[in-house]
Amino acid sequence: MPTSVRTPARTSDAPRGGTMTGEVAVRRPLVEVFAFVADMRNEPRYNRRMASAEKVTPGPVGRGTRFHQRMRMPGRAAHMWSEITGYDPLRSLAVRAHLSWMDTSGALTFTPAEGGTRLSWDWDVRLHGRAAALAPALLVLGRRQEHATWRALARHLERQNRWRRKGWRRQKRRWRSPAGQ
Repeated sequence: MPTSVRTPARTSDAPRGGTMTGEVAVRRPLVEVFAFVADMRNEPRYNRRMASAEKVTPGPVGRGTRFHQRMRMPGRAAHMWSEITGYDPLRSLAVRAHLSWMDTSGALTFTPAEGGTRLSWDWDVRLHGRAAALAPALLVLGRRQEHATWRALARHLERQNRWRRKGWRRQKRRWRSPAGQ
């Protein structure tokens, strides 16, 4: 009697992933931090891996707003589509994002903190195709990049406020005071 040989399913085609969580303190008012982060067109200003971002739905930023972002990747650009799936002003922002090799969903939470705002994130990441086989390494790298991105946001907003407070503005690659000193 012939015996049948069963071939195991290819696991590299199944989505694999994990979570990314963390928090960062931003020395800026909660209202300012929430508004800046919710409008994803601002992301290229602090995220060096984001080449461009555009809002593709009409109206104000809120639940259902979609963005098309172009990310810098080694050797090529990657296109990402993001949608705000939950919008609780001054509290939380739920987002779903899609790249050809990864889906991400989760939330950003904004809480008042002494001297500013505490921004925390909780992402569920699912890798597809060949990226799924590299899930452990990509998640470690992704966690580092995510933390670096939000630290860069904090620095961007804090630095922006410092120059505004001192009355400086950028002109022709040199910093000058408003009085021209």
